Amino acid sequence: MAGNDWKDRLGVVYSTNADFKYTVDQEDEAETLPPSKQKLYVSLDRRNRGGKQVTLIEGFVGKEDDLAALAKVLKTKCGVGGSAKDGEIIVQGDFREKVCQILSSLGYTFKRKG
Repeated sequence: MAGNDWKDRLGVVYSTNADFKYTVDQEDEAETLPPSKQKLYVSLDRRNRGGKQVTLIEGFVGKEDDLAALAKVLKTKCGVGGSAKDGEIIVQGDFREKVCQILSSLGYTFKRKG
């Protein structure tokens, strides 16, 4: 029944052909690049956050699971919360120096913005 989810077929005109099989185009996630090939940007962000500061790590190329794993390492070592989505990692607070040290120890290539 997993392949018969009606939510995947919204906006589709149905066929009266009884043998018609609807196929869903699935996007393949980008393969995760090794840490030395990644080009990450570390910056401090205050926009649309009610005056709170967050450390923003952008430019990650790879699977969402690998992004979440890197975010977990950074949040744990900084001892704060945050999130990871759409190729960005948000770490609550100004931890640019510490994040840069952690990324370099893990072998990532990064650049500080702003």
